[in-house]
Amino acid sequence: NLTNLKLVVTTGMRNASIDLESASNQGVIVCGTDGLPYPTAELTWGLVLDLARNISHEDKTSRLGKWQTRIGTGLNGKTLGIIGLGRLGSQVANYGNAFGMNVLAWSQNLTKEKAEKEQAQLATFKELLTQSDFISIHTVLSDRTRGLIGTNEFKLMKGSAFLINTSRGPIVNEEDLLAALKSREIAGAGIDVFSDEPLDSNHELMQLNNVVITPHIGYVTKETYKIFYSDTVDCIKRYFDGKPIRVLSQ
Repeated sequence: NLTNLKLVVTTGMRNASIDLESASNQGVIVCGTDGLPYPTAELTWGLVLDLARNISHEDKTSRLGKWQTRIGTGLNGKTLGIIGLGRLGSQVANYGNAFGMNVLAWSQNLTKEKAEKEQAQLATFKELLTQSDFISIHTVLSDRTRGLIGTNEFKLMKGSAFLINTSRGPIVNEEDLLAALKSREIAGAGIDVFSDEPLDSNHELMQLNNVVITPHIGYVTKETYKIFYSDTVDCIKRYFDGKPIRVLSQ
């Protein structure tokens, strides 16, 4: 409906909320910015450590006058399962190895050679679910991954296992996640992304004491925002100067 629109600039080089085909048909250029691969991986590990050692929980209870209310879980010797061993997943694999964990990895196109290169062991999806103590998601949202983890997958996981999702909310069926957390079918979860954002303050996840919630801040660092803002200005300047632009593709 914006007949005079010529340029759209978005942060990053992927944005599922923009209809690129329609933009192209109307001659609208969609330009993306660069970004950094490590902030989300770092947040992922922050959630792993928080869940393992109850950092957020013990902070809250200490302020209420309580002392040592839970027993933590050590990471050394535990199994880390990574779904998606790309730029982010491979960094998380490195962190797992640094902490002395056994690292399993799975994705629909992952090869044994690629897994071994990242010091991970290729596993089937079922093996990863049944053997992992911590499962971290690092795959893109697509028709193949939407609802990838639901009731059946939670039943395969250990009762002591933790799920971490810093990728996209709909990869995990939220209702099934709630049920698994409420029934203690799994030990807990660290969630940075949700089906609807911002997450409603009355959402049931907010009431649970075995989930750590962050407000989609995987990419939110000073270093990332510096790139976002400067690249946005650069996209606009290049458009007016007639220079090549980082155009999003389908």
